[in-house]
Amino acid sequence: MEPLLGKTLVELQEVALAAGLQKFAGKQLAEWLYVRRVRTIDDMTNISLKGREALKAAYTVGRHAPVREAVSTDGTRKYLFEAGGQFVETVYIPEDDRATLCVSTQAGCKMGCRFCMTGTLGFHGHLHASEILNQIFETDALALADGREPLSNIVYMGEGEPMDNMDEVLRSLEIMTAAYGCAWSPKRITVSTVGVPAMKRFLDESECHLAVSMHNPFGAERAQIMPAEKIMPIADVIALLKQYDWTHQRRVSFEYICWAGKNDSVRHAKEIIRLLKGLNSRINLIRFHEGVEKVARTNKEERHFPGSNEKQMEFLRDYLTDHGVTTTIRRSRGEDILAACGMLVNSLTV
Repeated sequence: MEPLLGKTLVELQEVALAAGLQKFAGKQLAEWLYVRRVRTIDDMTNISLKGREALKAAYTVGRHAPVREAVSTDGTRKYLFEAGGQFVETVYIPEDDRATLCVSTQAGCKMGCRFCMTGTLGFHGHLHASEILNQIFETDALALADGREPLSNIVYMGEGEPMDNMDEVLRSLEIMTAAYGCAWSPKRITVSTVGVPAMKRFLDESECHLAVSMHNPFGAERAQIMPAEKIMPIADVIALLKQYDWTHQRRVSFEYICWAGKNDSVRHAKEIIRLLKGLNSRINLIRFHEGVEKVARTNKEERHFPGSNEKQMEFLRDYLTDHGVTTTIRRSRGEDILAACGMLVNSLTV
């Protein structure tokens, strides 16, 4: 049956009318789903019994618990969710008095980045908004039940390219931020992309933060590791971003995995500075996880990407910051359970 989870207020009003209820019952449904976060239609006690029976004949709430969990030595937790006959992974990252959730938007990924384990899965389908929200609601409920920090931030950086599934991603973002929904500030949510044409729609229709996977500022070099460069070059991505105002609360950042001798030189730093001139942004340097190198491969070739050492990453950080590009080195989390950046490969299914 069709899930109610993931439906907007307008759609819930239509559901209510079709079930013989008044239009205002759509607002009641939204409150049960997104504020009280019930798991069954029977829990919606201010809906008439007749109305609940009509709803149950066609709908379910759409909530389901993860099927497996792994816990890292650093407290990171990875969950395996079933979604449309496929499996996807979600990562809960606690830090002091906050907790960030990394959610998946597709089963696998079609972008084919050569350094990413998720890309080795291939593409197995888009997630519906209900399946994206289920990751959020279920993980938050588990954290609260265990006495851990509730979710404070969400990053759409799990399996898949979020902007290749734009309709469902925007639907989930509306529900997370709308007054009728979870009423989160969009500044608590970041959506990532390798850079695709649909990014413009995201910029126009959402106020959430943006993270762009750069990894190399030179188009020809980037194309060797990221096929998406041929669809929308990084220079075009940045040119588009410069058309928008990033001087207030909304932020744009660039993710940058560092490889020894491949993209961590002064030459690369100078090109980053040139490209980002006039754009209020920041760079997040990411350590390459050797576990990726061990399993990321195609049928034809091994993929060897030796990571930069800490000294070189610190040099790159300092050089960029000294030249006006705010740069940080992101702390790696959950590597021992294959939960760190680029490592989601549904390992919990085996």
